[in-house]
Amino acid sequence: MSGARRREEPPPHAQQQQQQLQHQHAVANGGAALRGSVWSKALRSDSAWQDKDEFLDVIYWFRQIIAVILGIIWGVVPLKGFVGIAIFCLINAGVLYLYFSSFQQIDEEEYGGTWELTKEGFMTSFALFLVVWIIFYTAIHYD
Repeated sequence: MSGARRREEPPPHAQQQQQQLQHQHAVANGGAALRGSVWSKALRSDSAWQDKDEFLDVIYWFRQIIAVILGIIWGVVPLKGFVGIAIFCLINAGVLYLYFSSFQQIDEEEYGGTWELTKEGFMTSFALFLVVWIIFYTAIHYD
């Protein structure tokens, strides 16, 4: 018989405690492990959203991404005036409406109706859009 020690498996309750500690560690570190799962759910069609705030956060951040992209495009193109603002509003509201009604297929009534989801984070995305649009337009086209 050799002098090597035999490695024993930890009992099942010890494995559960270890998983709970890993989860608590992920939350304490900014939730990086948990954030990845939110974005993977956001990019999969017909995901189940148990936490309503989580889905509203996804809507909010998608709006911010759209605002930055459209602000850059509008500034480079150079688009001016009310036409640029109107097109931004239509694209921003339209894309998010298609996202939550067709892609995610959620029940809008659980979130307060279509209007509540359509306006979630709209004003902050509009402000961000204006700032990015003005900065890019001024940097590229100002004489």
